Amino acid sequence: MTDRKSVIILVDDLRSFVDARPAEVARTSSTGVKLLDRHRSRRIDELWLDHDLGDDDTIWPVVEILEQAAFEGQPFDVGVVIIHSANPAGAARMAQALRRWNYPVRVAAGDPAVGYVDGLDPTG
Repeated sequence: MTDRKSVIILVDDLRSFVDARPAEVARTSSTGVKLLDRHRSRRIDELWLDHDLGDDDTIWPVVEILEQAAFEGQPFDVGVVIIHSANPAGAARMAQALRRWNYPVRVAAGDPAVGYVDGLDPTG
């Protein structure tokens, strides 16, 4: 038995886990890429991905890192990728790209685990 702590990564520009679970959070795609690099040789239990990351930033640089690793025969060890984006077309494209490389993907738009914890929803 090991006492390894779960590794949970959330890539989202605005939302956080409403239950304040321990997670590493990236607010931009470049920070998301850095988090993946940091965990390259470790298991990532949950990888939560949003599509639109503010301004012109999207999740695609993160997805491309995952794809490239799998293409090279060294996929990231991810328990589950949870796509929680409110962008249906973007979420579908992300899921398709990651499933192609056999990453375990769950699309969960509107998942209550993530929300605007400061109470400020920028959409209205």
